Parts: sequence; structure tokens; C-alpha cells
Amino acid sequence: MYVTFRRYSAAMASSKKTSFGVRVLTWIERSWMFIVFFIGFFLVWEWSVTLFDIPRYILTPPSLVVEKGWADLDRLLYYTYITGSETVIGYVAAVVIGLPLGLAIAFSSILRRTVYPFFVCIEMVPKIAFAPLFISWLGFGLLPKVIIVFLVCFFPIVLNAILAFNSLSEELTRFCRSTGAGPVLSFIKVRLPAAMPQCFVGFKYGAINATVGAAIAEFIGSDQGLGFYIQIVTGNMRPDLAFAGIFFLTLLGLALFGIVTLAERMLIPWHISVRRNKT
Repeated sequence: MYVTFRRYSAAMASSKKTSFGVRVLTWIERSWMFIVFFIGFFLVWEWSVTLFDIPRYILTPPSLVVEKGWADLDRLLYYTYITGSETVIGYVAAVVIGLPLGLAIAFSSILRRTVYPFFVCIEMVPKIAFAPLFISWLGFGLLPKVIIVFLVCFFPIVLNAILAFNSLSEELTRFCRSTGAGPVLSFIKVRLPAAMPQCFVGFKYGAINATVGAAIAEFIGSDQGLGFYIQIVTGNMRPDLAFAGIFFLTLLGLALFGIVTLAERMLIPWHISVRRNKT
């Protein structure tokens, strides 16, 4: 059956009119194990609640999560918008500031001896420790949550940028000089593209942690957002709505990570990690 499916996929690939269908079939062929595991996980969860007679206020079956979450969809969507705004603003600010600053530190011996050790020390401190301070200083609005997201994303981005620009081989510099290229042209054409794969490691790490920072900030002090929603419904012994909030929080994180991955494929399609994922 699997061989027949592969032959059918190959036949479909020969037709240009069905290119979208071929992509769907190819994705299913690559991801069928994950799909089966995903479905099996939720089936086991559903049956286990009934089989072991687990109280609904402790663990809710997925079917009830979908039912109650759908009934409260308007509030979930609104809070997703709030948390998404905090996440996107903080993450974009971290990228815009972190990448140039990492470049400056990599090419400045003074900054490497002063700012770089300071950043390493700050990175070792859990960012959750700063959340109560920012909330007490700035209140329960948007700004303190954005700052927490910024801090969570900023340090992985800037530290990976420093590593990326410091790891360029001396052969690249010699090659650029031998071709007669100036510093600006050699940076744009050679040094920056060579550093981008490592930079995207920091971008992805920051994207993974962005929603974590937003949710933690909302746990500590907020009157809206998915973190606030999960905290309130959990206190009311409503795990069904709590799982619904976690689901939307997961979708938000996956969307941000997917956008970063798409940008990576567009900006560095020549890198081996991107080409390997396409094959």
C-alpha cells in the first residue's frame, strides 16, 4: 500500500496542473507518522478520562475542551489578539535592536570587553524576576508585557549574532580582498550571508520563547490576554477552558515560528539546513 501511494504521488508530480495536490500528498507522505501519533495521543487522552473515571475538574477530555472552547470563542480570540500584539511587538523590537547590536559588539573590541560580559550575566538571570518590577513601575498595560517579551527574545538574538559575526573564517576576508571588493561590498555580499544561518538560530530561539514571556507577564499582573485567561479559569476549576487557552497560545507560538522559518527559507535558500528540509 505504501509503494502504491508513492507511485501515485510520482504520477501526480508529472502533472503541472495538480502542483498543489502534489504538495499536499508529499506533506502527508513525510508527516504521516506525526499525524498518526497526534491523533493517537488525543484518542488515548479521550478514552483514559473515561476509563480511569478521572474527575472533570482535574482532567477534561479533548471533546469537551473543543465544545467549551467553541462556546467561549469570542473571548479566546480577543485575548489571543492581545497576547499576539505583545508577542509581535516585543519580538520585532528584539530583532531590530539585537541584530545591529550583535554586529557592533562583534566588530568592536571595546564592546566585547564591556557590553558582551554584561549581556552574558543578564542572560543568566531568569527574566521572570524582572516582571514584578516592570509591572509595579509601569502598571498593568501593554508596555511591561512588551518589555518582558523583548528581554526574553533579545539576549538569544544578540548572543547568536555575536557568535555568527565572530565565527567568520579568515579565508573569507582574504578572498574579498583578493577580488578588490571594498569593506561595504564584501560585508553585504559575503560576510552577512555567511553569518545569517547562525543569526536565524537566535531568531528561532527567540520566536519559541516569545509567547512564553508574554504569558508569564500576564500571569504576574494583567487584566487581559491568554495568560490572564488561563489563570482565571484555572482558579475557577475549569481545566476545559484552560486547555482551550493553552491551545490558542500554542497556535500563536507556532505561527510566529512558522513566519521565521519561512523568512529563513526565503533569505538563505542556499544553506544546507534549508535545502535538506526541502528534499
